Amino acid sequence: MNLALALPTPAPSLRRRISDTLYTRPGLLLLALLAPPLLWFGVIYVGALLTLLANAFFSLDDFTGQVVRELTLKNFAELLEGANLDVALRTVVMASAVTLASIVLAFPLAYYMARHARGATKAALYLAVMLPLWSSYLVRLYAWKLLLAKEGAVSWLAAQLHLTWVLEALLGLPGIGGQSLSFSTLGTFIVFVYMWLPFMVLPIQASIERIPGSLIEASGDLGAAPGITLRRVILPLALPGIAAGSIFTFSLTLGDYIVPQVIGDSTMYIGQVVYLQQGTAGNVPFAAAFSLVPIVVIGVYLWFARRLGAFDAL
Repeated sequence: MNLALALPTPAPSLRRRISDTLYTRPGLLLLALLAPPLLWFGVIYVGALLTLLANAFFSLDDFTGQVVRELTLKNFAELLEGANLDVALRTVVMASAVTLASIVLAFPLAYYMARHARGATKAALYLAVMLPLWSSYLVRLYAWKLLLAKEGAVSWLAAQLHLTWVLEALLGLPGIGGQSLSFSTLGTFIVFVYMWLPFMVLPIQASIERIPGSLIEASGDLGAAPGITLRRVILPLALPGIAAGSIFTFSLTLGDYIVPQVIGDSTMYIGQVVYLQQGTAGNVPFAAAFSLVPIVVIGVYLWFARRLGAFDAL
């Protein structure tokens, strides 16, 4: 026994020493956990944005086609030209329209999922909302191109319901219609709403689900009509979810170039302009400057949303 007590205590292993250090210093443990994602975010995301910003201040030599790495505001001056302003305005209007339509379509479904659906019905609704996201983006896009074609299901259904005249009237509207829905601004709008609707439904549903049922019951007990309860109780409390969903739909529409390229007519959007400026024949500095427009627009939107208190309950 005395001999055993006299033997020296073995030194703790490196793994044990690291474990003890992290246990006794929670701040060091938090730093170890956050360092990899923060490093990735800083180098990849922020670094890419800074590179984009730097390229926006360069210019393109008209003779050689090479990028001249000298600071200039030429690209930003070109953004103020009439054609480029029309592209930016058209994109913002389309993104705003898609966002508003998504809110109108998503809110009733989200409310039913949160307050009334139970069991298998709720699971089926979740599956119906999420199922499109499990398939390829391009598969959904070209499926809609076939649906919106002159010989597609939409035209057939309109003929069966004797609503062909409505479709023809819509296609005849300047700036909205076209040869068919598969080559029109209206078709682009429909596909955009379909693509981003799940990103609006889920945040609103989660926001409504957090509203205590007692508040809705108290509003009814105090004599408020259902419309007043919706306007004065439910909508203000669901505003964070609406704001979160609108960020998704608005920003995704601003930057998308594939839907307008496949479904749209000859009208251009920001994403298409940036895409066409890539490659050896393009103007990469001008594309970088135009890419900053959606970032600025989203930043302004987030600032206004924060001033209105949309994120106070997040």
